[in-house]
Amino acid sequence: MEYKFEFRPYQRQFRVPVKTSHGTWDLRKGIILRLTDEKGKEGFGEIAPVSWLGSETFEQALDFCQQLPKVITPTNIFSVPDELPACQFGIESAWETITTHALTLSGMPLEDLPDPTSEPEMCSGLLPPGQAAILACKILWKKGYRTFKWKIGVIPIQLELRILEQLVQSILEDFSADDSISLRLDANGGLTDVEASQWLHVCDRAGKIIEFLEQPLPVDQFDQMKKLSDRFSTPIALDESVVTLKQMKEVYQKGWNGIFVIKPSIAGSPSQIRQFCKSKNIDAVFSSVFETEIGREAALRLASELNTKHNRPVGFGVNHWFDDNFDVHQLWHD
Repeated sequence: MEYKFEFRPYQRQFRVPVKTSHGTWDLRKGIILRLTDEKGKEGFGEIAPVSWLGSETFEQALDFCQQLPKVITPTNIFSVPDELPACQFGIESAWETITTHALTLSGMPLEDLPDPTSEPEMCSGLLPPGQAAILACKILWKKGYRTFKWKIGVIPIQLELRILEQLVQSILEDFSADDSISLRLDANGGLTDVEASQWLHVCDRAGKIIEFLEQPLPVDQFDQMKKLSDRFSTPIALDESVVTLKQMKEVYQKGWNGIFVIKPSIAGSPSQIRQFCKSKNIDAVFSSVFETEIGREAALRLASELNTKHNRPVGFGVNHWFDDNFDVHQLWHD
C-alpha cells in the first residue's frame, strides 16, 4: 500500500507564556501530517516536538518531513529513527487512523472510547505558577476540574512552599465537602536533593490531597529519586526521565515500579508504547504537550486504551492556555 504524504507547519501563541524550571515557552510550533491512501481515505497526524523535554527539535522534525518522498509506504512509516520520537508518533498515528478503519488496535470503535477532556473531573487542569494558582484553582474547580497540576521550581523555594500551604488551605476551606480533589506538583527536574526533601516533607504533611511530586530531580539523578520515593509517603512520578519509550524501558529495568508520566506525542511509536505498557502493567499518567486537536485525539486514543486499570485523570486540561480559534484543517486551504 502506498500513501500520498503531505505536511504543514504551524505555530500558536500562548495566551500567557508557560513558565517551567526550563525557562519560558511563548510559542507552540509543530507540524500537521496528512496521509491519503489509494482509495482517497485520509489520516491526519501531528508532530509536536518539545526539545527541552528530550524530543527532537522542531527544525529536525521539519527536516525529516522535507526529506520524505511525496508517496510513502509502511516501510517509511515504521523506519523512523528512535532519535525522532515525535515524528514516530505523528506519522504512525496518521497511518493508524486509515488502516484501522476507525477502530483502535484493541478492536474498540473510536467513537466508543471516552474523551476525558469532555469530562473535566477526569482531566487535570494546569494552574499558572506562583500566587495566581490559588485563584485559578477556584475558577477551574467551578468548571468541573477536580485534579490540578502546579509547576514548581519557578520562583524561590520558600515563597513557593508558602504558596503551596496557602493553596492547600484554600482547597480545604473552600472545597471541604469535596474529597475528590488532588494536586499534582511538577518540578520539571528543577530541584536539588535538599529542595526535593523540603517539598516532600511539606507534601507528606498535606496528606492525600497531594497525588504526587513529578520529576523532582534531573534525569541523571535517578538513584536519588528512587531513594526519595522510599523515604517519603508522597509518591514520586517520573516525567523527563521517561520521555521516550527507550527511557521508559531503561528505568523499568532499573527497578522503577512507580508512576510514569507519559506524553504520547513525544514518546515514540504508539504501537510499541501500547505493547510496553500492557506487558509491564505500567501505572501511567497520560499528559499533553500542548498539541492541537489532531495530536490530542491520537494521544487520548492511546490513553483510553491503556489507562483502564489505574484510571488516573489525564493531563490534558490545557486548552485555556490558548485564546485563538486555531483550525488545523484550515492549513490545507491557506
